[in-house]
Amino acid sequence: MRRAVVIGGGVSGLASAFYLQRKAQAEGVELEVKVLEKEERPGGKIWSIKDQGYLCEWGPNGFLDSKPQTLDLCAELGISQQLLRSNDNARKRYIFSNGMLHRLPENGASFFASKLISWPGKIRLAMEPFAPSSPAGVDETLAAFGRRRLGNEALQKLISPMVSGIFAGDPETMSLKSCFPRIAELESEYGGLVKAMVLLARKKRRERAEGKVVSSASGPGGILTSFREGIQEVPESLAASLGAGVVATGQSVLAVNQGKSVPFRVQTDTEELDADLVVVAAPSFAAAGLLRSVRGDIADILEEIPYASMTIACFGYEKERIGHNLDGFGYLIPKAEGMSTLGTLWDSSIFENRAPEGHVLLRSMLGGACFPEYIELSDDEVVARVEKDLGTIIGVKESPEFVRVFRHEKAIPQYTVGHGTRVKALEESLCSFPGLVLTGNSYRGISLNDCIASAVRAVDEGIAYLKKR
Repeated sequence: MRRAVVIGGGVSGLASAFYLQRKAQAEGVELEVKVLEKEERPGGKIWSIKDQGYLCEWGPNGFLDSKPQTLDLCAELGISQQLLRSNDNARKRYIFSNGMLHRLPENGASFFASKLISWPGKIRLAMEPFAPSSPAGVDETLAAFGRRRLGNEALQKLISPMVSGIFAGDPETMSLKSCFPRIAELESEYGGLVKAMVLLARKKRRERAEGKVVSSASGPGGILTSFREGIQEVPESLAASLGAGVVATGQSVLAVNQGKSVPFRVQTDTEELDADLVVVAAPSFAAAGLLRSVRGDIADILEEIPYASMTIACFGYEKERIGHNLDGFGYLIPKAEGMSTLGTLWDSSIFENRAPEGHVLLRSMLGGACFPEYIELSDDEVVARVEKDLGTIIGVKESPEFVRVFRHEKAIPQYTVGHGTRVKALEESLCSFPGLVLTGNSYRGISLNDCIASAVRAVDEGIAYLKKR
C-alpha cells in the first residue's frame, strides 16, 4: 500500500486528506493517508472560541456561498443542514470617513446620493470609461490601477480599506492580477469596468431568460455563510471523517528529504515516515524550511512570499450600552483617517449565537501590512486603542464587559507585485520533482473557498502522479 503524507492540519491539509481518501478509492489506488499537524488541535487559523456565552472567531468567520466546492464539501461531510447564512442586514457595509459612517452605495442612485465621495471624486469616477488602458505586460499594483481608472479619492476611500479588510494589505504593493484577477480580466476584455458592467448586465438578462447564470462584473458575490457553532465546524467535521489515527497533532515536521526505496522521507521531531506522495499544506514560509534540504530553489521562491501580521480584539457589551444602531456588517476605515483600527465587524449582527441574549459582540482588526509594529502592542494598549476608536466612531463610552485579544504574527499571505511570476516559477520547479505538491492560501487565493479549490487541484495532481508510478 502506498502512503501520502499531508503536512499541515489546517483546512487546506484536512480537505486534501479527505479528497485523497475519496479519490484514491474511486480510482482504485490503495493509499494510506497521514496528516501531520504541529499544533495540539487541527484546524489551523480556523478556530471558534466559546467563552462566557460569546463565540469569537480566531480567524475567518465564514465563506461566501457563491462557489460550489465548499458547499459540495459540506454536503459530502453531511453538515449542509447546519449551514447558517448571515443576516440579511449584513449587506449593509460602511466606511468611516470625515468623522462619520457612510453606507457603501449598492447602485447608481445611492452612489450619487452618498456623501462618502465628493462631487469632484464622483465626476472622476464617472470618467472611468475614458481612463487609459493598463500598460502591456505590467504587473500593476492595486493603487496604480485605482488612480488610473477611478481616481485618488476612490483609491483612498474605497479600494484601500477594502484591501486592508480582505488581505490586511497595502494597495501600494499588492498585485491587481493576483489579488483580483477577475477585475484585471474585465479591463482586458471589455476595456473598462463600466463597459464590462453594462455589457455583462445585458448578457445576464439574456442568459437568465434562457435559464443560464453568468457572473457579474463585480465578482461572484454570494452570502456569507457559517454555522451556528462557528466556522470550526468545517475542520472538525473533516478531521472526524478521516478516521482514527489519520490526523496526528503535536507533530512538528523538520524536513522533507528524498527517500531510498520510496520517493520521500518525512522527518518529524519523533519519527521518520516514508511517503510516495507529499502534500505540503503549511504556509509558504514554513514550507520553505521543510523543503530547503531537498529543493533549495523551491525554498528560495517560497521565502519571497511575505505575510502581514494581524491583531484581533473581540469586545462584548450589553446591547443597551451601545447607543449606535448596529444594523449591518460593520465598517472599514481608510488609512488617512488616522485611526488605530482597520475596521470593526458587528459579529452578533452578522450571525446568531455570537453573543448572549441582550448583548453584542464587536470584532476589531489592527495591524496589517501598513502597521506591522502593532503586533508588538500589549493587550492593555490594544484595548485602549480599540476603545478610543469605538468611542469616536460609534459613540461607545463604556469599557466592554468581555475582552479577548488574538495575535497572528503571520496572518495573511501578501500577493505583492510579482506574485504571479513566483507562482509560475514554483509550478515549473515542481514539474521536475513529481510527487511533491503545494497547496493552501499562499498561492491562488486566501479565502476558505480558495483553500478548498486548492485542495481539489492538489489531490487531482497527486492521484494522477500515483497512477503513473
